[in-house]
Amino acid sequence: MLKKLTLAAVLALAPLAQAEVVDDPALTEPEITITHDGDSTYYEYTVNGQLKEIKVVPKVGKPYYLVPAEGSQKFIRVEESQLLIPKWVIFRW
Repeated sequence: MLKKLTLAAVLALAPLAQAEVVDDPALTEPEITITHDGDSTYYEYTVNGQLKEIKVVPKVGKPYYLVPAEGSQKFIRVEESQLLIPKWVIFRW
């Protein structure tokens, strides 16, 4: 009888254990603004209203990224995107 009560209690609490917090994807995905210049195309990535990086795609040559330097108004040129947005599901029932 005690085993049945214990099993019933565990099964009753199981839905509480599997509840997960899901962030609003609209808050974590970047907004992308595309502008064209005579020689290049610019993709500005902003998250929560803050500029995270600019992708520059020239007509000739490889694309590169401009990332804001911390504590200044300058940008640092990098070859790969620094924007990381996790989209993995680690565990699901």
